[in-house]
Amino acid sequence: MNERKTVRFGPAAYMVYTVIFAGGVGRRMSVNADTSETENRMIGSTAGSGMPKGGAEPDGASTPKQFLVVNGSPIILRTLRYFEEHPQVDGIVVACLPDWIPRFREMLRRSGMKKVMAVVPGGETGYLSIHNGLMEVQRLGVSDDDVVLICDGVRPILTERLISEAIAGAEEYGSAVPVMPSIDSLLFSEDGETSSMSYDRNRMFITQAPQGYRMKKILRAHEEAEKRGWHDAVSSSELLIGLGEPVHLFRGERSNIKITTQEDLELLRADDLYRKRDGSTGR
Repeated sequence: MNERKTVRFGPAAYMVYTVIFAGGVGRRMSVNADTSETENRMIGSTAGSGMPKGGAEPDGASTPKQFLVVNGSPIILRTLRYFEEHPQVDGIVVACLPDWIPRFREMLRRSGMKKVMAVVPGGETGYLSIHNGLMEVQRLGVSDDDVVLICDGVRPILTERLISEAIAGAEEYGSAVPVMPSIDSLLFSEDGETSSMSYDRNRMFITQAPQGYRMKKILRAHEEAEKRGWHDAVSSSELLIGLGEPVHLFRGERSNIKITTQEDLELLRADDLYRKRDGSTGR
């Protein structure tokens, strides 16, 4: 973004930024084993000549899931495009795996996306990646009333409604977290083998992203977390709740999956097939 523009929703005037954190390799997924040879080759062709064929790192490690190509498009670019195309989003900052930044920049160049303002190194945890992205947004000169959307880079089936409601909720309440009611019974276990405690599923909710926050609220939370040395919060909502700050909830969408397992990849491929047959526009 070359210049700061004013976006007006209701009586307020503020900017809307998005922080995409794609700094991790994924702990529960090895993508090379079940990714087609064609798609692996496409990772290399998309990322440019600096990317080893097959999508693997020089040491043979698996391709990070955010860079996996599914039906011709890297998952990270699929996620980004929802924010790129949303009329209320002004700019995007991406926290990326440090070793993948040159290849990711080439992906961006080829994609034609214009809203990505900066790419910064991700951290060792999701919290640290988000923190690095927020510090870059702050460096760009935001105001306390600006809104930031925080989203992991592996949510390739978002909707315009989710982004719009996250913005609106952050404007009204200071925070907006998409959730889905739990449809399964929940048990607590210390060892994963036995349980003596259950939860009322009618009071349990599964968090999703993007989560929306006023800049002053999320920056204050990160300042306090830094003072305490607390760097392992799984999500921004967990961070605020852990600091004694309630968060506002709104209904998410069942289709808003986070790519974590091979089953998630199959759901994404199935969604692509459905959209193709239905005539919908995919990412």
